[in-house]
Amino acid sequence: MSNTLCMAPRITSVRRATARDARRLTRLVRSSRAYEGPYAPMVAGYRVGPDYIETHRVFVAVDSEDDRVLGFYSLVLDPPELDLMFVADSAQSLGIGRLLVAHMVGEAREAGITGVRVVSHPPAEGFYLSVGAERTGTELASPPAVMWDRPELVIPVR
Repeated sequence: MSNTLCMAPRITSVRRATARDARRLTRLVRSSRAYEGPYAPMVAGYRVGPDYIETHRVFVAVDSEDDRVLGFYSLVLDPPELDLMFVADSAQSLGIGRLLVAHMVGEAREAGITGVRVVSHPPAEGFYLSVGAERTGTELASPPAVMWDRPELVIPVR
């Protein structure tokens, strides 16, 4: 599995996140345009803390030249679930999301997992379907934290 992606003319690599990444990951989550409008309360106070990074399988895509964070994901192994995945607004449509999903599938495969559950942000469902996820149901709203139903999918690990 390749952990790099050529972005004209730069290289992106995926590495394990460290506690030192916590602020940058939190900033990426809170500033995501995908969570504007009615979705804003979901991430307003969200924090990806050093403790979360140290106890979860968190991987970050970085620009290899300047170590700028382009995106990240968190994979929970038991039960298998993509807990978080964000791509920086400035890195949208550059293949970072696909790189992260491919990396996540590789990690899941190494752990002996056959499928990874995703409870998707509604506008991201099309992306997950485009990378091979299959719709399995709907996660119902759970106010006050989440005020809307969300697509439930599985990414097969082959």
